[in-house]
Amino acid sequence: MATTTAEPVGVEQTPNKRPISTKTIARITGLLYLLIFVTAGFSEGFVRASLIVPGDATATAANIVAAEQLFRLGIVSDLIAFSADAVVAVLLYILLKPVSRTLALLAASLRLIAHPAIASINMLNQYMALQLLRGEEYLTVFSPEQIDALVLLFLTAHAYGYLIGGIFFGLHLIVLGYLLYRSSLFPAILGALVALAAVGYLTESFTFFLVPAYEPVAATIVIVTAVVGEIALALYLVVKGVRTERPATQEAVQ
Repeated sequence: MATTTAEPVGVEQTPNKRPISTKTIARITGLLYLLIFVTAGFSEGFVRASLIVPGDATATAANIVAAEQLFRLGIVSDLIAFSADAVVAVLLYILLKPVSRTLALLAASLRLIAHPAIASINMLNQYMALQLLRGEEYLTVFSPEQIDALVLLFLTAHAYGYLIGGIFFGLHLIVLGYLLYRSSLFPAILGALVALAAVGYLTESFTFFLVPAYEPVAATIVIVTAVVGEIALALYLVVKGVRTERPATQEAVQ
């Protein structure tokens, strides 16, 4: 009687190919994380910061018209960041599912909601602001002053959308911080720093909607905590990868 050997369930068969190591996955994650910092920082910290004049619709519109390609580059740069973030969400899930598959899935889902979902759709506000300034014939029903006001309104809506996404991202960082703290692949201090960044994001978003007068202070808090927590994680992933290779037979906690 012929016998057959059952293949392990859920294991991808890759004959003659070495599986990607945990350290390699970690370093790819870190490089993508740094790419997110560069591209998102360029869009927010340089493009929008140099073109948008808070409370001055006319100056803002004039700046965008004079530097349209820069404004467009900022949009593309953001989209690159959000695309990379989708990959980072999956790779972090792979790295941290041995701690808890359920919590790792929750963390990945919250990150996907925050940036690839909310923040990407929110980019429509920027693009609509640009469309208003292109002088299309159907927009002649609006006066130049009204056009400028609508441009600033769309850009303000984009800022609000960013803060809404920040709530989900802050929740993601809370779960991520816990997983990092519990994981044997990373030093516990990384988890604490990421959790601190979570507090910064949540503080900024809720402060803006509840007590907007203190939003500048909250914005400073999130900048400091995010730089310390997230860049520390990104650099650790790039330089160190992980502490040790995860055993192939390690079971994830449900």
